[in-house]
Amino acid sequence: MKKKTVVLDAPAINRALTRMAHEILERNKGADDLILVGIKTRGVPLAKRLQEKIKQIENITVPIGELDITLYRDDLEKVTENNDPEVKSSSIDEEITGKLVVLVDDVLFTGRTVRAAMDAVIDIGRPSQIQLGVLIDRGHRELPIRADYVGKNIPTSEKEVIVVRLNEVDKNDQVSIFEK
Repeated sequence: MKKKTVVLDAPAINRALTRMAHEILERNKGADDLILVGIKTRGVPLAKRLQEKIKQIENITVPIGELDITLYRDDLEKVTENNDPEVKSSSIDEEITGKLVVLVDDVLFTGRTVRAAMDAVIDIGRPSQIQLGVLIDRGHRELPIRADYVGKNIPTSEKEVIVVRLNEVDKNDQVSIFEK
């Protein structure tokens, strides 16, 4: 893959997450009954960063969870070698029934990951509402899913790939576009 351009650096990612935290609080009139659930892998550190920003704004620590959607995917044969998925653990310690769940992920593309995440959440409990926050929305939806909170919309072609790197996973913060 050939690197095309950097679209977000560390300060831009921070600003986008700050705005998203304010939008979450404004839309939901605060943080009551709110749970942030990060979709593994990069959605988890993004959810933790949103949790910290909400704490700075409202002085409330919103519960957080980690969700592995591997077994809920409808394309396992495409994303795993030898049809042998690597299952990571999910961890949502807070009761989600009746709560407002904000799913958090790095990139919204076809919508299939989000559909799988909603199925996984509903298997755990029955939230009053599920909302979606993504750092990047790149378009090309295959399912009727849209994000409630978006860090940045980046229209892409099918030949382009968005790569999100986060300090917690990759040792640096950057969003780049690569060409296949």
